[in-house]
Amino acid sequence: MVNSYRKKTKMTEENQKQLGKILWNIADELRGSMNADDFRDYMLSFLFLRYLSDNYEAAARKELGKDYPDYKDINDITPLQHWYNSNSGDIQVFEDTMRRKVHYVIKPAFLWDSISEMARTQSKDLLDTLQKGFKYIENDSFNSNFQGLFSEINLSSEKLGKNLTERNAKLCTIISKIAEGLSEFSDGADNLGDAYEYLIGQFAAGSGKKAGEFYTPQQISDILSAIVTLDSQEPKSGKKKYLKNILDFACGSGSLLLNIKRRMGKDGIGKIYGQEKNITTYNLARMNMLLHGVKDTEFEIFHGDTLTNDWEYLREANPAKKPYFDAVVANPPFSYRWDPSNAVAEDVRFKNHGVAPKSAADFAFLLHGFNFLKDDGVMAIILPHGVLFRGGAEERIRRKLLEDGHIDTVIGLPANLFYSTGIPVCILILKKCKKPDDVLFINASEHFEKGKRQNRLRPQDIEKIISTYQQRENEDRYSRRVEMDEIIKNEYNLNITRYISTAQDEEDIVLEDVHKALLAAEEKIQDATKRHNGFLKELGLAELK
Repeated sequence: MVNSYRKKTKMTEENQKQLGKILWNIADELRGSMNADDFRDYMLSFLFLRYLSDNYEAAARKELGKDYPDYKDINDITPLQHWYNSNSGDIQVFEDTMRRKVHYVIKPAFLWDSISEMARTQSKDLLDTLQKGFKYIENDSFNSNFQGLFSEINLSSEKLGKNLTERNAKLCTIISKIAEGLSEFSDGADNLGDAYEYLIGQFAAGSGKKAGEFYTPQQISDILSAIVTLDSQEPKSGKKKYLKNILDFACGSGSLLLNIKRRMGKDGIGKIYGQEKNITTYNLARMNMLLHGVKDTEFEIFHGDTLTNDWEYLREANPAKKPYFDAVVANPPFSYRWDPSNAVAEDVRFKNHGVAPKSAADFAFLLHGFNFLKDDGVMAIILPHGVLFRGGAEERIRRKLLEDGHIDTVIGLPANLFYSTGIPVCILILKKCKKPDDVLFINASEHFEKGKRQNRLRPQDIEKIISTYQQRENEDRYSRRVEMDEIIKNEYNLNITRYISTAQDEEDIVLEDVHKALLAAEEKIQDATKRHNGFLKELGLAELK
C-alpha cells in the first residue's frame, strides 16, 4: 500500500514547473488518438481527485489524532478505510464533523490512494469504482451543489477503448502514470493548484483559437488583478485591504479570479462570483477554485449565458437587494455575434446607454458588468481595439460612457498575446465615480518580447503599465492624460494613436557635416578605383574609367 500521508512543504518555483512538465509529458505520451481537449478533462479531473483526497486525508489525520491508523500496520487498504472498518458506529459523527470543518466528505473507497492502488494492480473494478466515486463527489460529498462536476468525463467513451476491458486497462495506465509522476514530489495538496494552472496553460497553447474560451494569459491576468485590487479612487495609496466581492462574468477556468484572490491574501476577499457559458470550462472553473483551497462557501460559479442574463442572482429587480461588486473583471469573447431581442432595449443593463450591434457584442458584455459595479468599485475588461473607434451604436455607447465620466483609462497592448487571436487588444478601466476629469491613455503596444508563437509581456512591461496607471503619469510616446475637450474634438474616438504619437523625431540635418561625409566617401571611392586598376593592369586588362 502506498503511503497515504504526504507532508506538506512549500515547493520552489522550479519544482512547480518541473511537476507541471512531468504531468504534461504524461498527458502528451498517453493521450494517443484522443485529441488534447478531450484528454485535458481526464487529466485535470484525476489531478482534482488527488487534491481533494490529500486535503481530506490530512484533515482526517488531524481530526482523529492518535486514533488515525498507522499506515505501516495496514495491508492492502488505506488508513481511513481501516478506521471505517473498525469504527462503524462513529462514522456518521466523524463525517458530520468533516462536513462542518472541511466542507466535504469522501468515502475511503473513492480516495486517490484507493483508486491509484487499483490502477497499479490492474483491478478490473477500477472503471466501475471511478464512476461511482465521481457520482458520489457530485451529489453527496459537498454541502453545496456540485452536480455535473464530472459531466464532461465520459468513462464509457470509445476513445478510451473499444470495450470495457480496454477502457479499464487504459484508465489503469493513465492513473498509474500520474501517480508515479506525483510520487516524485512529497509536497501534498498545497501545490497541485499550481500544477493544474500549468496544465491549463499547456493545453491552451495546443488548442489554438479554442483557448480563448477558457484561458487568459497570465501576464494579462496579472495586469487586471493588480489594477482592480488598488484603491479605486486613490490608486496612488496602494492596494485595498479588503474586497467584499468580485465578479468575472466570462470567467473561463477561473484563473483571473484566483489571481485577484492571491493578491488580496487569505482573508482579503469575502466571496468570489463567476459565470461561464461553456459547460466544460464551467467545470474546470469549479475544480480550479477547490484546488486552490477556496471553500465551497467562498465562491459561486454559475453556468449560463451572460448576454441573456439568465443568472437569477443578478436579475434581482429590487434595488435594495440587487447585488453590486467591488471589482468586476472579464475577458469576454472578442466581437462575438449575438441576436438581441426587441425587449433588450428596455433591459436595465442597456437602456441608459444603448444596445450593442449584432455584429459585435463587446459593449453588451461591458455594459453587463458595469451595471453590477459599485459606485466606488473598479472594472477592468479586455476588448478588441475596435471598441475604441467603431461608429454607429458603439459610438453612441462610447460617447455616453465618456460624457458621464465613466471611462478612466485606456491601455493598448501588443498584438499576438493570446492563443486565440493575433489581433492587438486593449484594457478599458471603468468607474462609476472617478476623481480625474481626464482619460489616461497608455500605449504599451511596443513593449514586449517577441516569441515564436505568441508575444509575451516581460515583468518590467507589466510593472510599467501598473505603475503608470497607479501614478497617472504622462510619459513621452507612452502615456498621456487627455482632457475631455480634446476627446470631444476627436468625436469621442478613443484610438490611442490620436493621443499618443509613436513616431520618432527625425534628427536635424547639418549640411556642412553631410558635405564633409560626401567628400570623404568620394575620396574612398577614388582610392579603391586606383587600387583596382592597378590589379587590372598587372593582369593585362583594360582599366576602369
